[in-house]
Amino acid sequence: MEIAVVGGGASGLMAAGLLSQQNNNVTIFDGNDKCGKKIYITGKGRCNVTNDCDNEQYLANVVNGGKFMRSAINQFGTLDTKDFFESLGIKLKVERGNRVFPASDRASDIIKALVMHCNDCDIHLNEKVKFIKKVDDGFILNTNLSSYKFDRVIIATGGMSYPATGSSGDGYKFAKMFNHNVIKPRGALVPIELKDDFCGELAGLSLKNVSLLAEFDGKKKSLFGEMLFTHNGISGPIALSLSSFIAQSNEVKLSIDFKPALSANQLEERLLREFSENLNKNITFIIKGLLPNSLVPIFLAKLAIKGEVKVNSITKQQRLAIINLLKSFPLCFSKLYPVETGIVTGGGVDLKQINPKSMESKLIEGLYFIGEVLDIDCLTGGFNLQTAFSTAYACAMNLK
Repeated sequence: MEIAVVGGGASGLMAAGLLSQQNNNVTIFDGNDKCGKKIYITGKGRCNVTNDCDNEQYLANVVNGGKFMRSAINQFGTLDTKDFFESLGIKLKVERGNRVFPASDRASDIIKALVMHCNDCDIHLNEKVKFIKKVDDGFILNTNLSSYKFDRVIIATGGMSYPATGSSGDGYKFAKMFNHNVIKPRGALVPIELKDDFCGELAGLSLKNVSLLAEFDGKKKSLFGEMLFTHNGISGPIALSLSSFIAQSNEVKLSIDFKPALSANQLEERLLREFSENLNKNITFIIKGLLPNSLVPIFLAKLAIKGEVKVNSITKQQRLAIINLLKSFPLCFSKLYPVETGIVTGGGVDLKQINPKSMESKLIEGLYFIGEVLDIDCLTGGFNLQTAFSTAYACAMNLK
């Protein structure tokens, strides 16, 4: 069978190699000068290739498309991904949060393994697919260089995040050519822009072991871990992950719990103890023991308490206000960063029109969609690449 794979990223390379091993003639088209360009930047250049968890834990980290992914992850799970790369000679290691990386810390090793996996495929680099047409006995595929005929076509073009890597949204264009519905692409795992004017003063400040709470659409979502202030908002693991949950909401309330390990009562006991031991100190001294220095003046300004006020002058009402602000420091939500800045793209080809077992279009026989072009997005930790590999495997094993 003659098969075209449009896109030489994680899902495209995985599917192409598997199909070539089944004695198909597989041609990969990629508009870049090398395959897997986006993989080079994943995991800060180290490539968080999957997560060392079971299938249910994977599904718990799928923000959109979890029900759809159940079939694919059961066909090819995280342990299968680890076995796959180890069979290609890649040594792996597991780090915090069960994140799986190549032991070499080089994303390029993952790319080389995937390209080696496609050793029997015909790879066309610097060749961009422009148009795909269904004919009676297959598909006509036109590129910037030539025209080709194939029996089956697999769209593995990715989303719209990091367009410099070639993710320009072409897959959505192809889907619409065949009358597929495309859920509006949006940024997923993107920084959050705030209206607060203190962001510039805090730019670069990293907070560890805090909780970030979002209230939206009558729901609440809180994540614990590390976050970072930018010149106009927040980023870091928990802010990026939270962005995926609030991506489709306009009314969002955000707040930080600086001391999630302590209840309000425990925090009050600590404050009372520190107050009694430092009655003649400035209140700034106490707050510096609770927060990073750069946050202290901003924190006190929100309370309308001057830093030089003595501890023995702090009223009970002010003390309770300090506790409340430590447990719920408000942030004024503005918007999410644009889709181009996202680690992955939310939205994409409507899952209702795709067979979850094989990734084949329900509208056009012989047309398949895999990877990030689909309306699936996950939290950070290797889950999005796992989605690419699982959908690719499901497609390759069930293509007919």
